[in-house]
Amino acid sequence: AAAAAYVRAPRGPANAEARAPLPPGCLMVGTGEYVTGFVGGGAANSDKGTGVLALVCLDLRNRGKIGRLGMCGTNGAKLPALRAHMQRVLGEAYEGIDPTVIETFPADGVVKRDAFKDAAAAFKPGDLAIIFTPDDTHFDIAMACIERGMHVMITKPPVKTLEDHLKLVEAARKKNVLCVAELHKRFDPIYVDARDRIRKLGPFSYYWAYMSQPKHQLETFKAWAGKSSDISYYLNSHHIDYHEWCMHGKARPVRVTAHASTGVANRRLDGVETEDTITIVVDWRNFEDGSIGHGVYTSSWVAPKADVHSQQRWFYMGQEGEVTVDQAHRGYTVAQDGAPFASVNPLFWKPTPSAGRFVGQRSYGYISFEAICDAVAEVNSGRRSVADFDGELPTLSTIAGTTAILEAGRKSLDAGGVTFELVYKSEDPFEVPCGMRPAAFGAKS
Repeated sequence: AAAAAYVRAPRGPANAEARAPLPPGCLMVGTGEYVTGFVGGGAANSDKGTGVLALVCLDLRNRGKIGRLGMCGTNGAKLPALRAHMQRVLGEAYEGIDPTVIETFPADGVVKRDAFKDAAAAFKPGDLAIIFTPDDTHFDIAMACIERGMHVMITKPPVKTLEDHLKLVEAARKKNVLCVAELHKRFDPIYVDARDRIRKLGPFSYYWAYMSQPKHQLETFKAWAGKSSDISYYLNSHHIDYHEWCMHGKARPVRVTAHASTGVANRRLDGVETEDTITIVVDWRNFEDGSIGHGVYTSSWVAPKADVHSQQRWFYMGQEGEVTVDQAHRGYTVAQDGAPFASVNPLFWKPTPSAGRFVGQRSYGYISFEAICDAVAEVNSGRRSVADFDGELPTLSTIAGTTAILEAGRKSLDAGGVTFELVYKSEDPFEVPCGMRPAAFGAKS
């Protein structure tokens, strides 16, 4: 590993000079809506017109939690327009936010699909890569960054197959680096409290979740929708992970079946064959008494425009109680001339400036990124080990069940609704799936 660089810290009371390691550099891989808000040559027509990740990283840099900042795409021809967009929606909107400090890859005018390799080589072991790119690119990018010795955060789903997931886990273990998924719902105070209550409601019985995107988003997703991924990987990953987190050590997923609706997306995507709405049904076996519960997870990208960009709600029933959450509606609505009526959720993301400054540091969309930066600093300093963050953060070594469910759901759809069972090496409650196979007719969970 590269030798640590140091900066001088303030003198202590005995005039001894303390030294602290420089904060890690951060490479953002991806330049799209969630990173910059830049879509189709302008600001996204969504609740993320400013982007999220770039603004968070610029603020974390101001706070001394990360140092050097880079951003990598594939098409250098659009980078001048992208930088102009960030200057307009970030640099001119928030006092103290300067997007010109972000180094961009590849060079202006250069189109290079594997520019992430050059970008990773330009950063140091111990730095952090945050990956927000189409699902089918995650594995190659993450592996390149891990091999460089960088810590990695990957947007959900981290990968599309259990095989690739386990390969990343092993690569990160060998390099002794963090590899986590960006799952911000784990930092939503309501979701956290709900999980703490769910853990006390006895064995699991039933769970359902629904999450949507408005159909106009298909234009934003046109480059990859139905080609490299589907709506289940994109949205069901949120609440499947949340449910898996709630069940950690209490129950395991054992059987997966999927169903789908069609008719809208293929017309809007010029004939690309893809589902409008996907439902995954999962049987879970409780460790406490061997009983079976089941979860139903539905996602859609053909919803109409509404008061929220994304409908998000779920219901949980344990054998000793139940919990209901409507994540999209927090009892806060806004109506103004020239804008549609909106139910807003600044608990997730607060881009609205206060006295000209960005003040979204307490939103869970921000905290998710801050948490990995803090963890990287702890690991780099030697104060904590990579393994210490299993359970505290959504490390890939602990969330393989979510990837297994999503892949089994895709396999079920491709096989006409065949049920797949997940395979485990042992009955250890914390064991993650190691494979999957079509379920035998009449087999029990």
